Amino acid sequence: MTPRLAFVIAAFGLLALFPLVAGSFGIDLVTKIMVYAIFALSLELLVGGTGLVCFGQAAFFGIGAYAAVLLSPQSESASLLWLLPASVLAAAVYALAVGALSLRTKGVYFIMVTLAFAQMAYYVVHDTPLGGGTDGIYLTSKPVLGTLVDLDKPLVLYAFTLATLAGVFGFLALLGRSRFGRVLAGIRVNEQRTRATGYATFPYKLAAFTISGGIAGLAGFLFAVKDGYVNPELMSWHLSGSVLIMIILGGIGHLRGALIGAFAFALLQEFFKSEAIFGAFAKHWTLGLGLTIIASVALLPRGLVGVPAQVTERLMGRTSRRAETAAEAES
Repeated sequence: MTPRLAFVIAAFGLLALFPLVAGSFGIDLVTKIMVYAIFALSLELLVGGTGLVCFGQAAFFGIGAYAAVLLSPQSESASLLWLLPASVLAAAVYALAVGALSLRTKGVYFIMVTLAFAQMAYYVVHDTPLGGGTDGIYLTSKPVLGTLVDLDKPLVLYAFTLATLAGVFGFLALLGRSRFGRVLAGIRVNEQRTRATGYATFPYKLAAFTISGGIAGLAGFLFAVKDGYVNPELMSWHLSGSVLIMIILGGIGHLRGALIGAFAFALLQEFFKSEAIFGAFAKHWTLGLGLTIIASVALLPRGLVGVPAQVTERLMGRTSRRAETAAEAES
């Protein structure tokens, strides 16, 4: 068993056992973080897997959340069997349309076009009655799957979110090892060379963009079910920036990095918001979070996932210097 696989198994094992020792607040917090981890994994597929920096990922997240609420009946609980796929499909269809247009641009232009499409979606729900305007809309009844799964129960929602996170992680891991994933890696390294080997890169990038949007919509669905409420801020550029920071903080190019980054970012937020620790300064929590992220990026260029390798390299460097010093002393 490789160290990476051991880490992943241990992480999911600890998450599975967490409800045994946690209270209601801890279960709710970790459920929210796992939703953000799924969201971060969706962006990791684009940034780390394909080399596409998207600044409109929140649009797909928000569409999945709004679809979950708007499609739910008012008088009874919707079936999870059709509401979940419908929410994911809504986000994926919008991602397909956005990708078909935005992927014709590159670099900073691609970033700005994806941001523009996200802002369009934001203003649709912000300035029209469709999404309840700035007040947002409530999910009156949470979806169920017969008598087996009732997402209105915190422990059931926690278990379902954990299973979904594990499924998304496993799917992306298999995707990365497939021929499709290898082509995406080639596009990330050198798209022109990949095209020269005979691959039409545009369909691969569009497929990756659509899959990423669908996964983000899945995260949005879970977020709406957890909170029972959605508002336009779920599509704001602030959320797109936050999820980008998550994968940078964890380490771009690693699925483990997306998980670690999501947990680190959310826990840092809770830490700096704590009045018990920072007192009145807690209302300025964004300052402490920003300084910590700047320090992390400066000191850990490969993210948190690269800390073990960085420590090993420094220890080996010290050992080699000592050996050289000893050799010079003997000579």
